[in-house]
Amino acid sequence: MSSNASRGPSHSGFLHEYAPRLVAFEFTPPTGGINKTNSLIFIGGLTDGFSTVPYVSKLANALEDTDWSVFSTLLSSSYAGWGVGSLDRDVEEIGQCVRFVRDLKASRQPGAVTTAGKIAIMGHSTGSQDVLHYLYSPNPLPRKEFGFGIQHLVRPALDGAILQAPASDREGLQAIIDASPEPDELRKVYDQLVRSAKEHPYTSDKNDSILPMNLTAKLSYPADTPLSARRFLSLVSPHSPDDPSDDDLFSSDLSDKRLQETFGMVGTQGIITSKLLVLYSGEDEYCPHWVDKEKLLRRWQQAIEAGGAKWDTNSGIVPEASHNVHAEGQQDLIDRVLRYLKAL
Repeated sequence: MSSNASRGPSHSGFLHEYAPRLVAFEFTPPTGGINKTNSLIFIGGLTDGFSTVPYVSKLANALEDTDWSVFSTLLSSSYAGWGVGSLDRDVEEIGQCVRFVRDLKASRQPGAVTTAGKIAIMGHSTGSQDVLHYLYSPNPLPRKEFGFGIQHLVRPALDGAILQAPASDREGLQAIIDASPEPDELRKVYDQLVRSAKEHPYTSDKNDSILPMNLTAKLSYPADTPLSARRFLSLVSPHSPDDPSDDDLFSSDLSDKRLQETFGMVGTQGIITSKLLVLYSGEDEYCPHWVDKEKLLRRWQQAIEAGGAKWDTNSGIVPEASHNVHAEGQQDLIDRVLRYLKAL
């Protein structure tokens, strides 16, 4: 095979272990400057890891001449780990990363007097669910019956937070089923999986039950990724909109009461000290055609402001942008993020 085959771009930077078995990549300019005070921590969505979202490195390049540096973080749920993960575990690990980055930046400041740097987090796709969960959930999180051995800690405060491509997993799956050549067959598979997940969420020794991968693959989940009954029910949220699961934060049919319990709690928790930036991709292929994006954003804004938090004016729909913002819309997205960070 040619040595040039499928070779991706290289990026200069540092790989940090911010917690045992968890790492974050810090983009640095080719000149090697590392004394930037402020930090933007990027959190990917389902199946994401390093360099899977194309605009992240370009955003880092756009911030080269500013006081902001970009960290791309790996969580336990990155790549194929999302199928047995949870939002609770994600935000615990994000909190660990925030603490690490804050201490790292402080250690780089010369002299005894240090200037506290700003930290913002940016979630893409299901990473947006992580960001909102970080902002609105009780702090620290309550311990659940099966908590993966997590010792819940108080999550650090943030100077900024960004949701990018906050599409609904539940509505996205509905759209996939509806667009299938055999929607009735897929609905039968869906019903079978929901029934199995409800009947056997855990094994007798209290471990996650894994759903049949040949069936989850029929619903367009990666064929090589184990998906637990617990996470599947959280993503598809079969009792929504009346009783939505943890992962069902962005569906268009959620009640105003549900939005008050999520977006509306951001101000009450007080974790973020500035405005929330929300960027919805105008041509998001995971957003069903029946969703009115403008109306949805207005409802989120109303819930945010009713709860005492603030909505950033750079929020909105990024024209022509796909879910991952491959090409069209990238510059618009980056410009909005730069304006937001500059104002913090």
